[in-house]
Amino acid sequence: MYASFFMFSDVDLHRWQLSKTVKEDADDDIAKYDGKWAVESLKENKVPGDQGLVLKSRAKHHAIAALLDKPFIFQDDPLVMQYEVNFQDGIDCGGAYIKLLSDTNSLDLEQFHDRTPYTIMFGPDKCGEDYKLHFIFRHQNPLNKDLEEKHAKRADVDLKKFYTDKKTHLYTLLLNPDNSYEMFIDQSSVSRGSLLHDVVPPVNPAKEIDDPNDSKPEDWDERAKIPDPEAVKPEDWDEDAPAKIEDPDAVKPEGWLDDEPEFVSDPNAEKPDDWDEEMDGEWEAPQIPNPACETAPGCGQWKPPMINNPQYKGKWKAPLVDNPNYQGVWSPRKIDNPDYFEDLQPFRMMPVKALGLELWSMTSDIYFDNFIITSHKEVADRWASDSWGLKKLRAHNSAAPGVFAQLLMAAEERPWLWVIYILTVGLPIGLAVLFCWPKKADDDYVYKKVDQPQADVEDEEEEEEEEEAVADKEEKTAEATATESAPAAG
Repeated sequence: MYASFFMFSDVDLHRWQLSKTVKEDADDDIAKYDGKWAVESLKENKVPGDQGLVLKSRAKHHAIAALLDKPFIFQDDPLVMQYEVNFQDGIDCGGAYIKLLSDTNSLDLEQFHDRTPYTIMFGPDKCGEDYKLHFIFRHQNPLNKDLEEKHAKRADVDLKKFYTDKKTHLYTLLLNPDNSYEMFIDQSSVSRGSLLHDVVPPVNPAKEIDDPNDSKPEDWDERAKIPDPEAVKPEDWDEDAPAKIEDPDAVKPEGWLDDEPEFVSDPNAEKPDDWDEEMDGEWEAPQIPNPACETAPGCGQWKPPMINNPQYKGKWKAPLVDNPNYQGVWSPRKIDNPDYFEDLQPFRMMPVKALGLELWSMTSDIYFDNFIITSHKEVADRWASDSWGLKKLRAHNSAAPGVFAQLLMAAEERPWLWVIYILTVGLPIGLAVLFCWPKKADDDYVYKKVDQPQADVEDEEEEEEEEEAVADKEEKTAEATATESAPAAG
């Protein structure tokens, strides 16, 4: 099993070599690979003790590389390359891809630059609103030994969020000996295909090509339709008739002021004090709409409106008919391609010896971590679980919404949950209202509409109290009368 790992701490950057060369075909002030690198923790959602390689400079060329534990040879085992990227400050324009550098005798990491031979380039790249996930490999022509870049088809998903959410994302490329490939982001497949059929330009050239020495005959007729040679212009066809004519039925509206101009000089305008007629010419008041025309249908010379000319036919042209001499669209004859070859194993690429990052970016603080080159996808998955998985968990916990927000999010995905929410919350409230505010007994209202209105209980009690008070008063009056009568009787 092949596996080469790259982690970062304060002491192990010695595995990496900074480039000391310059970029060709670049202005002198930016040609040098002098962009800064640092080993740092993430700005947000840090995992204790975890650090990564951080690109620190804006508008600079950066180049850094490290040798693999041993070269990887493309034979019978798959290749898996995987690493983490976090655009901590977003990304304006720049890449975060990595290169597997070819195992050549001339490889010198101190001289690593954009033209250093590589076998595979993989990773995210963005400029403007173009969000890419590169997978490029260099294929060697078996006839002339030339190397040509082959670009895999674009990813099948929208990549924008991976560049803008400021989270750590995991990029994985899997190449199989059967020439199939698959790209993953955060362990979800985003593109798959075949090295033989899904790259541009194709690995194998066409068997036949157009004959470069063939040319179209002078009498070759590519016209499918031609003007009817027997057609004759009708005698009454007037090509000079105008498209528009004055309406012969139009009548000048009553009240039209023929002698009044549409515009008159502004009577309130005054010549500026600094007007110099020798320099500025004779002063004229600005024109304004004629007030006399405000209540009239119009002013000035009346002209009938223009209408479409019913006699207009335009320039006569003969109708088109099938061309009896039509020979089709000419194309050169095919000949055998002298450069044809057939490579049925493009997976067997040039061996790789080092991993490198050669980047230009308009944004700083791009975070890289946990590079792994291996021959087993399971190893890469376990490696991701112990590294990227912790970052993902940390970010999830720090951004986890509250219980209420989670319920709303769940209902947006599953609308039927609203029924459960209503029953769960609404039913207890309804029962509480029912028991706390019971309905009045029906006995209080059992009387017919034709019956006399029943007095309220309070009114009846007041009447009884008044009757008792009257009785007491009468009783006291009687006693007083009896007392006064007693001496007289004696």
